[in-house]
Amino acid sequence: MILSAATHEKIREEISHYPNARGALLFALHAARDETGALGRDLFAEVGQYFGMRAGEVAEVASFYSLFNQPAAAASIQICTGLPCCLNGARGLVREAERCLGTPAGTATPDGRFAIVEVECLGSCGTAPVVQVNRNVYLERMTPEALAAVLASPAAAIAANPPPPEISQIPDGVEGYVLPPNGVKRLTVDEYKQAGGYEAVVKAGAMEPKDIAATVKDAGLRGRGGAGFATGLKWTFMPPPDGGPRYLAVNCDESEPGTFKDRQIMERNPHLVLEGVMIASMAIQASAAFIYIRGEYVEAYRVMRAAIREAYATGILGEQALGFNRRFDIHIQPGAGAYICGEESGMLESMEGKKGQPRKRPPFPAQRGLWQRPTTVDNCETCAQVPAIINRGAEWFKKIGMPNSSGNTLFGISGHVLRPGIYEMPLGVKLRDLIYKFGGGLADGRTVKAVIPGGLSMPVLRGDQIDVAVDHESLKTVNSLLGTAGAIVMDDRSCMVRAALVIARFFEHESCGQCTQCREGTGWTYRTLKRIESGDGRAEDLDTLADTFNFMDGKCICALADGASWASRAFLKQFRADYEAHIEQHKCPFPESFEV
Repeated sequence: MILSAATHEKIREEISHYPNARGALLFALHAARDETGALGRDLFAEVGQYFGMRAGEVAEVASFYSLFNQPAAAASIQICTGLPCCLNGARGLVREAERCLGTPAGTATPDGRFAIVEVECLGSCGTAPVVQVNRNVYLERMTPEALAAVLASPAAAIAANPPPPEISQIPDGVEGYVLPPNGVKRLTVDEYKQAGGYEAVVKAGAMEPKDIAATVKDAGLRGRGGAGFATGLKWTFMPPPDGGPRYLAVNCDESEPGTFKDRQIMERNPHLVLEGVMIASMAIQASAAFIYIRGEYVEAYRVMRAAIREAYATGILGEQALGFNRRFDIHIQPGAGAYICGEESGMLESMEGKKGQPRKRPPFPAQRGLWQRPTTVDNCETCAQVPAIINRGAEWFKKIGMPNSSGNTLFGISGHVLRPGIYEMPLGVKLRDLIYKFGGGLADGRTVKAVIPGGLSMPVLRGDQIDVAVDHESLKTVNSLLGTAGAIVMDDRSCMVRAALVIARFFEHESCGQCTQCREGTGWTYRTLKRIESGDGRAEDLDTLADTFNFMDGKCICALADGASWASRAFLKQFRADYEAHIEQHKCPFPESFEV
């Protein structure tokens, strides 16, 4: 036996939470890797005995997830090289790590003390550039000098635990209801109840399920996960109860660069998420809810797990759950580093202990979701919006924001702004205000060249388009979308070919490989852009790129290929002159641009 008795006990306890033991597989693999530092055949066999799986079957699942496939080392130095981190100097951190450790990125030192790993996104874009050592808390706003100090020894790297910066706030004049007041955390049941917490779930418990759904539908709440679908309407898609289990699956796997809002709610107001989950579960008559949180979010996972335990200890969850008058359970599951698991059916596959490859539909999750039972999938922030609607009513909520885009949302802003972070505000704020009034503008009198308004996959806007309102309908007028409301700002020094290259690399890395159009199209896009950026591009490459986007868009099981093509197509359309200059000059014509 390789693993300790304590780790085996953790795995057995986790298995008890699921209707099918395999739901605990990713947890078990994390526990095994955390203890031993590396996964291998013998460990796969030892873990697999709990799930009736051979070592090769466990290895097949583990091979899908980036956190299980890093070089073995005492201290794995993971440097985020997503677009917001690249804009803020991530390449300099990679160079410094390579200089200090004498090994290239993607490898471990011969003595096994360190490994350097470039990762696509750590979900802390407002504190870029970001480093994570093993599965420890983030090292945020890192500099090469600070990184060199961390690399003095594996022990120093593992022990590094700086206080996290405060980056989420409610601006003056805004009535917030998702975030606590600036700087405040409500981590315990008592702290949450003192602010009126768990009153909404009691109120919802006295309502009929259909009336809960109708109230949220009338309020105009649209999902905050990217698609913007009407939440109350989605809840009505569940079939009538048939006596068997029904589930709510909560998506806290925000992994798209530019998106880092859910982490702020979970780390500062975890019981709000739980209360929203409970009310949503009442509406769909769920027997249990499962919260899937990205594997890199170790602090958010710790806080949410502690909140769930306290909710059980105080009788809010369990045999006679608050407002339910019956048993109701909430459990939390860790992901393991795969953006595709943010797609709802890919997440369901991962929650069942499989590779997170999206499912063909129909059937849709409401018919056959988790463990083939009716399931609704909601985003973390979407659930956090629900208690205020139940407490204060649909009419109150509809008055906030814009027509067809009701309520506050958590706007993220990152990239080349002086005050990156999360701002809770009504939908409909002007993009210019988000950048200059709240984000503090750009350094050194620079101007805005480009803004991606809602996470990496949303079509980019030019700097002369920033007077648009940021909501679902207004952004359509400039051929973009709200997405997750995470804006990435690039200044006038920035090379748009490089920005498109970083984005293409992300999608090429994160494609699950299931669909030919996505697997080959994302790779072809990345290689073509890399050739153009390096000075070896040809004029016909631009037509080839356009053909590639058409080959991908709308052709696959899920929307990853769509997002990849939308992003790349918009950069080419909006900034074609940058591409042509690269081809004509056989080099990047922007010497002050960020590095890739």
